Amino acid sequence: MEQAIIAGGCFWCTEAVFKDVIGVNEVESGYIGGTIANPTYKQVCTGSTGHAEGIRVTFDPNAISLGEIYDVFLGTHDPTQLNRQGNDIGTQYRSAIFPLNAAQGEEAKAAIERWNAENGKVAVTTIEGLDGDAQTAPWYPAEDYHQEYWDGEGQRNPYCLAVIPPKIMKLRKSFQKYVKS
Repeated sequence: MEQAIIAGGCFWCTEAVFKDVIGVNEVESGYIGGTIANPTYKQVCTGSTGHAEGIRVTFDPNAISLGEIYDVFLGTHDPTQLNRQGNDIGTQYRSAIFPLNAAQGEEAKAAIERWNAENGKVAVTTIEGLDGDAQTAPWYPAEDYHQEYWDGEGQRNPYCLAVIPPKIMKLRKSFQKYVKS
């Protein structure tokens, strides 16, 4: 198994998409890229901690490659919006990839270049946390009530009902070969 950490707006939305992707065994919502240890949802929502709402995807590279994970990520949110996704505004909703090593950093660059070339636009997705030792910023799991949110409370939440189904439909339409049956 391998892991990838990505942030594409509200983690409830990104988590819901990746739960439907082949080869993905686990999706954990959390916080990354900020300045304080063990942030809470309330702190991250202020936008003052520097964290992004992200997901940590555990996947089988024999079923789906890291590049394909990044392609699905870039293709199921709007990577051209700086520090926002739709009505969610702030740095906590930025589009970012947090590579776990130098190879993931190179793959992230390649995926963004592919997306730019295929779409004739420029993604503002950042590649963050990679320092000279190829270590990413610390990952902090979100509170339990955020995990698997769409599968429970999310399907009764008006925000989620408006935002998540179109993202899942985009996955099914644009990335059909990566959708779990």
